[in-house]
Amino acid sequence: MAEIVTVEASPDGSADPRLADYTDLTDVELRRRREPAEGLFIAEGEKVIRRAVAAGYEMRSMLLTAKWTEVMRDVIDETAAPVYQVAPDLAERVTGYHVHRGALASMRRKPLPPPADLLQKARRAVVFEDMVDHANLGAAFRNAAALGVDAVLLTPRCADPLYRRAVKVSMGAVLQVPWTRLESWPKEAHLLGEAGFVTAALCLDENAITLDELAERRHDRLALLFGTEGDGLTPGALAAADVRVSIPMDAGVDSLNVAATSAVAFYMTRPRA
Repeated sequence: MAEIVTVEASPDGSADPRLADYTDLTDVELRRRREPAEGLFIAEGEKVIRRAVAAGYEMRSMLLTAKWTEVMRDVIDETAAPVYQVAPDLAERVTGYHVHRGALASMRRKPLPPPADLLQKARRAVVFEDMVDHANLGAAFRNAAALGVDAVLLTPRCADPLYRRAVKVSMGAVLQVPWTRLESWPKEAHLLGEAGFVTAALCLDENAITLDELAERRHDRLALLFGTEGDGLTPGALAAADVRVSIPMDAGVDSLNVAATSAVAFYMTRPRA
């Protein structure tokens, strides 16, 4: 059981080193560099913290305002990590924003598995290529968790799914779906074929088959490839795919947001009994 430590603002305004994990949470570039290097990520809100703990992530510390202490009492009772109780204004000063959910936890990252290991037992996999928007990535992970995706592979330039906003938008789904990061892409596309996957690239191509046609083929092992929000998949990724797939559009609309596209594609190609 953790001891609850009340931390008060320093009279001279200096930072308390015990709260170092929670500083400057709104500085995306700083946190993007710092969190992976230090092996941590921030879980925000009761539901996300509980999902992180349930997924086996080790807690480094927790930052709470007073009214959330009782709400999180069972979690506090089960952790040995320090729990810091602060006033709302101090929480805002430390993090850089109004912590309206009142609960944050610093969690230790887990080592990422080799891609081949992740694919071994999967039937539905996805590759997100160079997606840099944390909200889109978080939403896509939530879709993956809800719609039967077993493994997520991220290319080297893809955003960090454990960045606070991605975790928040996904409602903790990034903590539930097995994922890893590729070291070289599209060089490592061969791993999908070696694992028995048919690879389908979602793209705008007049020669592509429709998503309905892909779904009708009922591939036992299928990997879907999604590109960036603006430019889509790179030529290398398209060349590596076994098939190109498009979603027919009406009303002069040429494409959907990548998160919306993933939801449609995951649902249409989900494994059938």
